[in-house]
Amino acid sequence: KFQNQPIVIFLPKSVDALTSFFGTLYSGNFYVPVDINMPEKRISTILKTLKSKCIITNSLYRKKIKKSGYKGKLILIDKNIGKKNNVKVKKILEKKVDLDPVYAIPTSGTTGDPKIVLISHRSVIDYIEWAKKCYRINYKEIIGNQAPFYFDNSTLDIYLMISTGCKLVIIPEEKFIFPTELINFLNLKKINFAFWVPSVLVSVANFDVLKNIKLKYLKKLLFAGEVMPNKHLNYWRKKYPKILYSNLYGPTEITVDCTYYNVLRNFKNNESLPIGFPCRNSEILILNKNKKPCKINELGELCVRGSSLALGYYNNEEKTKKSFIQNPLNKFFEDKIYQTGDIVYLNKRGEIIFVGRKDDQIKHLGYRIELSEIENAALKIKEIKNASVLYDYKKKQINIFYVGIINKNKLYLKLSSQLPKYMIPKKFNELEKLPLSSNGKIDKKKLLNKIK
Repeated sequence: KFQNQPIVIFLPKSVDALTSFFGTLYSGNFYVPVDINMPEKRISTILKTLKSKCIITNSLYRKKIKKSGYKGKLILIDKNIGKKNNVKVKKILEKKVDLDPVYAIPTSGTTGDPKIVLISHRSVIDYIEWAKKCYRINYKEIIGNQAPFYFDNSTLDIYLMISTGCKLVIIPEEKFIFPTELINFLNLKKINFAFWVPSVLVSVANFDVLKNIKLKYLKKLLFAGEVMPNKHLNYWRKKYPKILYSNLYGPTEITVDCTYYNVLRNFKNNESLPIGFPCRNSEILILNKNKKPCKINELGELCVRGSSLALGYYNNEEKTKKSFIQNPLNKFFEDKIYQTGDIVYLNKRGEIIFVGRKDDQIKHLGYRIELSEIENAALKIKEIKNASVLYDYKKKQINIFYVGIINKNKLYLKLSSQLPKYMIPKKFNELEKLPLSSNGKIDKKKLLNKIK
C-alpha cells in the first residue's frame, strides 16, 4: 500500500528481528531498528520524526510502544504471520532502484535530539562487495555477531551473510560481560570471523583470558567504533600472530566504514594505530579550517565522498545541509562530501592517523587541547587498563576516569612525563570498570554524571 516508508522494528536482537528487516525490504520499504531499552520519551521523539505508518514488534513490547503515544498500526511478529505473495513481491522489487533507502539508524545529536541516518541500497551493496573482496569472505565463514542491530556495525555481519550464504551466529549479550565465557562460546560455535568494538578486545586482554584458553577457529578479527590501543592489540597479536587483525573507521553517515588498516607491521605499545587507507570507491579529504587539503602531518577534518554517503538525515533537511556539503575543491558540478567532525592527519607512510573529535577540542588555560590526546597518553601507561577523559566546563577542569592498579600520584607523574603541565588532569577518578553503552563503547554520558 505504501513504498519507501520507514517501518520501525522494535524487537530484541534475534532471528525475528532479521526476519522483520527482510520482510520490510520485500514490501518495498526500509527498516528502522530501535533499541527496546530506550527511554519512552526518546522513542516518542524518534517516532514523531519518522511518522511511521507501521511498527513491527511482539506481544511483550507492545505496551511500551503504546506508552510512547504511537497511534499507528502494530504488527506482532509472534501473532501476525502472513503468507508470502511472490507475484506481489516481484512487482514491488521491479520498481526499486539502488538509491532507494534500505535502513535508517537513529544516532545522538548534539542538541540531544536523535538524528536518523538514511542509508541506500547502493551504499550497502558497494560496502559489502568491497568487504567480501578485501577480507576474502565466502560461504565457509562463521560470523560471531556482537553489534546490536540498531548499531551500524551489524550491517557488515548481516549482509555478508546474505551475500555469501555464510553462517551468522548471534552471540548472547551476556557473553561479552564475561570474557572467559565469550572465548569458550567462540570455540563452541566454531566462529572464525568477528567484527567487534575495541572494548571487547581490551576486556579479554585485561583479564588475560587467552593465557588459559586456546582460540581454536578464529582467523579474522575486525574492530571499529573506538580507538584500539596498541597495548591491548599487541596482547592479541603476541598470542595469535596468524589472525588477520583489521582496524576500520567510519561514522554511521558513510555506511559503516570508509577506511581500513590491516595490521601487518609491528607497533610499540605507545604508538597510535592507523585507521589506514580509504575503502574502495571512497575518497578521503583531509581539510584544514580554510577547506584546503592538509599537508603531511598537518591536522585537519576528515571528510568523505563516494557511494558510501548516506542520503542524509530523515525528515531533517536543515541538519542534512549542515553536514553534507558541496565539495569545496569542486565548483563545477554537484559533488557532496560528508564532514565527519573527526580530526586526523596523514603520516609519511600515507596512513591516516585518528587524533580525536572536533568537538572534543577544548580551550583550557588559554590552550587548545584535544581530550583524546590525554586519553591516548593514559592508555600507553602499563598499569592503566582503560581510561576516558572529560572536561568539567563549570569548574573549568580536566577529569580522567581510569581502571588500573596505580595510585593517583604515580599516574600524575607518568602523565607529566608525556604531556605539558596544562594538559594534566585536575581530578583523577579511579573506577572498577568504565560504564559501557548498549553498543559496547565507553558511555561518556554516564561518566559526565559522575562529575561533581
